[in-house]
Amino acid sequence: MPPPLPPLAACARSLAELLVVLSAARALPKGQQLHGFLLKGGHLPAIASSHALLSHHLLTFYARCALPELCLRAFLDLPAPPPAAAWSSLISSFAQNGLPAAAFDAFRRMLAAGVPATDRSIPSAAKAVAAAADSLRPPLAPHALHGLASKTPFAEDVFVGSAVLDMYAKCGNLLDARRLFDEMPERNVVSWSALIGGYADAGMHPAALWIFRSALEEAVEVNDFTVSCIVRVCATATLFDLGAQVHARSIKTALDASPFVGSSLVSLYSKCGLVDRAYRIFSAAPERNLGIWNAVLNASAQHGHTATAFERFMEMQNDGFRPNYITFLCLLTACSHAGLVDEGKRYFSLMKEYTIEPQAEHYAAMVDLLGRVGRITEALELIESMPMEPPESVWGALLMACRMFKDADTAAIAAKRLFQTGSRSSGAHMLLSSTYAAAGRHVDAALARKAMRDAGVRKETGLSWLEAAGEVHTFVSNCRRHPRSDEIYNVLEKVGEKMEGAGYVADTSAVVKDVAREEKCETLGYHSERLAIGLGLLIVPEGVPIRVMKNLRVCDDCHNAIKYLSKCTGRVVILRDNRRFHRFEDGLCSCGDFW
Repeated sequence: MPPPLPPLAACARSLAELLVVLSAARALPKGQQLHGFLLKGGHLPAIASSHALLSHHLLTFYARCALPELCLRAFLDLPAPPPAAAWSSLISSFAQNGLPAAAFDAFRRMLAAGVPATDRSIPSAAKAVAAAADSLRPPLAPHALHGLASKTPFAEDVFVGSAVLDMYAKCGNLLDARRLFDEMPERNVVSWSALIGGYADAGMHPAALWIFRSALEEAVEVNDFTVSCIVRVCATATLFDLGAQVHARSIKTALDASPFVGSSLVSLYSKCGLVDRAYRIFSAAPERNLGIWNAVLNASAQHGHTATAFERFMEMQNDGFRPNYITFLCLLTACSHAGLVDEGKRYFSLMKEYTIEPQAEHYAAMVDLLGRVGRITEALELIESMPMEPPESVWGALLMACRMFKDADTAAIAAKRLFQTGSRSSGAHMLLSSTYAAAGRHVDAALARKAMRDAGVRKETGLSWLEAAGEVHTFVSNCRRHPRSDEIYNVLEKVGEKMEGAGYVADTSAVVKDVAREEKCETLGYHSERLAIGLGLLIVPEGVPIRVMKNLRVCDDCHNAIKYLSKCTGRVVILRDNRRFHRFEDGLCSCGDFW
């Protein structure tokens, strides 16, 4: 029979087991009470080896409770030198709680203390490097960490390799990520997901989809992160049919229960114009995180459901979720789409109560809100009061407001300041030109277009696309490249006659060229969105909304024309431009002609 444990060691072991239970439950108040008991009883700072175990479990406990400062306190209570496991827990705590600089600094101090890197500390360090802001990350940090990992016994460990691959992908080093992926002797779902996520974040959607298909062909058991990435790709590219297939697959594998997949699905259906389905996904979600709340808030904002956005925000707070900067950006966008200045100012001020400093995006939303209701002078004053240098988005929002209210003089100021940011946006030049044209200053409009040509800036091509029967059809204005162009122009001409009979008159004020009205009308009549809608009239079944996406803002005339088209044809048209969604039905638009 083994001799009985000494009382001190037995007590320490029992307390350690209790800490493990509290750590798993993240029971913070009880854990802190136990910590206080250990301090009063003289068990901490640790001296005996049995008590070092207590400090290590305390370190893990505070790490799981997302309290890295207290985690560091527990680390300092360990007897010197701290073991590798304690260093790994400390580094992980910093990395997982938004302190990448502290995590990487702890990793370097660990190495300086002669403690070798392990299969636990390397992934945490890689996570820290990936999370660091580009301006704060040493240029060669990803490669240095990869080089260090390759010299350890864990060079071919799949978890270490996947963590380094994920680091490369999140740092934008896709060539290095792909090279490492191809060289890995073994891959797991993290490896595949990291590469898919990297291509998705870089906007390389075809590559991300191809890798996803390859993973399925190799029978990789994809997880919720993988599915979330692919649904996000489908949402960004508005690939509704493919996204719906991935959704169906996620239901079969029960991955749709994940809040990460749920938030991506809410974005998918919202961005594809099916906001009611997005709401149903949210309502049925068995688990919610801040991401899915923000996704449904953004859906409400983009579709002009302002009251719904405000209600969701109250529900979110009642459920105990703390809003972040994305939450407030969604709320300000909702206010902007409805012209609710007082509410927008209230939410803008509310950010300070949550210790959230407004970023450039929030100022741009406020400028957009003030500009939409014609308070251009107030918007300019807000810009001048910004604590940071106003970026392109802020001046662009002011320039758009000037175009709406034909304020050519302020537009010239906004454009000048925008160009001083180094922007080569063709949209800014065209907005300035169209503002002059709308104000009847055609000579200035021509000079603005000449300045754009002299600067070597090319006008962004306006594109509209429609997905039907698994195929995406793309159009540019006055294009006849589509195989069914003759039918499209024919159906639009017939509908146009009905529209004119119902009272439609073309608004030519946005045409920048000083030409005859007949030529202006002909230019407007076949804008890219109208061609896409024309195809929709031919191939989208009756009773099914015609869903069209556009990369630029819909012009005033097309917006008015589509209202008449919906009334004359009895069809519902859902149009997403670069600002919001418009649902046209029976001669009315969901935006209330405010966009």
